[in-house]
Amino acid sequence: MDTQNNTPPANTAPSGHNPSPNAKVDDKTLMGIFSYLGPLVIVSYLVAKENPFVRFHIRQGAVLFVIEVALWILGMILPPLWMIIKLLNIAALIYVILGVVNVVRGLEKKLPLIGDYSRFIPL
Repeated sequence: MDTQNNTPPANTAPSGHNPSPNAKVDDKTLMGIFSYLGPLVIVSYLVAKENPFVRFHIRQGAVLFVIEVALWILGMILPPLWMIIKLLNIAALIYVILGVVNVVRGLEKKLPLIGDYSRFIPL
């Protein structure tokens, strides 16, 4: 009779899978990232507006979303200015990346030029 136990202990991970302690993304980080992804700012607002960290990023993300929508409308109305509008869209993308990097680092850092306008967003 074989008395050997073939099941791994309960506190060890399966072979080939080593979870890192930083691999888990908490809710405030995820909602902070969502706040910079265009219309997903609404999801962040509905789910985590009570969290001051997320609220800070929701405000900045909302300002950025308004700018992106305005650029889209301007692009539809004024096609001859497409080159300038494309450059402004690239700048908006850079702001999105900066905002997401700030969220991942856990910083409440204002985005250049548009961060001051976030105080006008009531939450």
